[in-house]
Amino acid sequence: MPWRVLSALFLLAMGGIHLFLVLTGTGGLLGVLFVLNAVGSIALAVAVIVVRDRLVQVSVLGLLFVLGTLLALLIALSPLSLFGMRSSLSYQLAPTAIVVEAIGVIVLAATVLLAARKRAG
Repeated sequence: MPWRVLSALFLLAMGGIHLFLVLTGTGGLLGVLFVLNAVGSIALAVAVIVVRDRLVQVSVLGLLFVLGTLLALLIALSPLSLFGMRSSLSYQLAPTAIVVEAIGVIVLAATVLLAARKRAG
């Protein structure tokens, strides 16, 4: 249960960062994507806590979601662009998002492994 709670907290933190950015001025397509990220984070956080018989699958979805968000940010920070958008480390909460999402990937990966081990054993 502690890993499930940690996973849910990191999903909520990631979604909270994106929602905060929308509420403080990020608009357009990026704002819409950030709102969708926040909604998805909430749904996955609830699922990680509530779902018991399909925890491996839900945790994998959460892991892929956080990993995808982290990769999108890293691409936007690179010389490449994501949907024609670029970012920088000076963008509000970008360094925080990298840390939260990177740790979230580790926590969700551990949750997946522990849930798979429990299911197999």
